[in-house]
Amino acid sequence: MKHAFIFPGQGSQFPGMGKEHYEKSVFAKKLFEQANELLGFRISDIMFNGTEDDLKQTSVTQPAVFLHSIVAYRTIESASPDMVAGHSLGEFSALVANGTLSFNDALKLVSVRAGAMQKACEQNPSTMAAILNLADDKVEAICFEVQKETGEVVVPANYNCPGQLVISGTIKGIEIACERMKAAGAKRTLVLPVGGAFHSPLMLSAKEELQAAIESTKFHNPTCAVYQNVAAKAVMDKEEIKQNLIDQLTEPVRWTQSVKSMINDGASKFTESGPGKVLQGLVLKIDKTMQTEGVS
Repeated sequence: MKHAFIFPGQGSQFPGMGKEHYEKSVFAKKLFEQANELLGFRISDIMFNGTEDDLKQTSVTQPAVFLHSIVAYRTIESASPDMVAGHSLGEFSALVANGTLSFNDALKLVSVRAGAMQKACEQNPSTMAAILNLADDKVEAICFEVQKETGEVVVPANYNCPGQLVISGTIKGIEIACERMKAAGAKRTLVLPVGGAFHSPLMLSAKEELQAAIESTKFHNPTCAVYQNVAAKAVMDKEEIKQNLIDQLTEPVRWTQSVKSMINDGASKFTESGPGKVLQGLVLKIDKTMQTEGVS
């Protein structure tokens, strides 16, 4: 039996997140204060006392989710992962868990990533939409058709689980694609309350900024394999990990494929570390025989 640790991404935040850890654990308090100093603002105050809207700002959301995930992970005394993975932003948490990145370096990169993505969103008004109960190949074909016919950007962005694929692109492109998805038999199309078209070519400027930061950061040899969003397979080479992390901003999150790959490689227990329970639910939709638990 292999034990996989998985880490959530943007969208799992909530007001009050991490407060209990801060109040109960000296170690957690130290980590929060370290993050406050490193970021140059008191993210702990926003996490504990901010509104949902405060927490929705990409520049706050990403470091907040990352910080909560690592604090939660470090409360697990017996944590010894055989493999790790993270959904989008969660990949940075996974790389701390397997020793590829130090906490400080990962937090700095998350901060750069969040700021760069925020800027890209402001430059290109864009969005994302969840497509429910339509085959992946059908969603892919409609995205391709819309792009070819209209010149608008529309691409598959998050392969979350069978029957749930998120698309990303320009506002007009997403609108047209959603109409066609419904006509093709999608049970529902839901435009998401996000700031922009994550995991699409519209994030190219953010990718370039993140690349410069990643290339000047020290990466270590991992203690166990990371199943990265771009590759959807076990990766142990730190140079490959770097490149996949850079490519992730403009490429889709292959979560379904990553989880299947982990199961094929022997995973039978998944522990989600961080706010929320979204990933546990996705794992069970991919394979209901898996054992799942969460530490938040």
